[in-house]
Amino acid sequence: MSLRVAILISGGGSNMVSLVEDMQGDHPARPVLVLSNNPSAAGLTKAANLGIDVASLDHRPFGKDRLAFDTALTEILERVAPDVICLAGFMRIFTPEFTARWNGKMLNIHPSLLPKYKGLHTHARAIESGDSEAGCSVHEVTAELDGGPILGQARVPILPNDTTETLAARILPLEHRLYPAVLRKFIMGDHHRVDLT
Repeated sequence: MSLRVAILISGGGSNMVSLVEDMQGDHPARPVLVLSNNPSAAGLTKAANLGIDVASLDHRPFGKDRLAFDTALTEILERVAPDVICLAGFMRIFTPEFTARWNGKMLNIHPSLLPKYKGLHTHARAIESGDSEAGCSVHEVTAELDGGPILGQARVPILPNDTTETLAARILPLEHRLYPAVLRKFIMGDHHRVDLT
């Protein structure tokens, strides 16, 4: 019996698509839900076109009450009983209650070489710091923002004329390779790091 994966998105869902396309054939898991906090996220249409159930939970009516949003999100997730939750560009910071509820079951992809540059504007910060390389990381989600155990990373050199846009464009294809590779291992209980270049 396949394990169940829920994928949370906020935008276009390109990493979601790469995960879904990998979860076929002999893959030990299947996507059961794609959910967004943005009801107009383009990724919801992509997921529906791939035959996956979709849902949205607009965070705006909750205002600053993050716990109420997370409680409503948990109620939706519990209906599909995911074995793993993949955050794929989900632009929300969770409460400790939410991360405790899904502890050990939640992965995230982040566009930096963690532990560097947690949070936003990662490519700009890497360039401004004069770093020689940048990349992306997949990690377990804990109560600490972008601070859980790192399960995989992919690296690219930062070129002299790089902008945030050119750097992001070179990293994105590596994200699409790294996240499915880590998910496959994670679902099999293998937490050894995956490193791509």
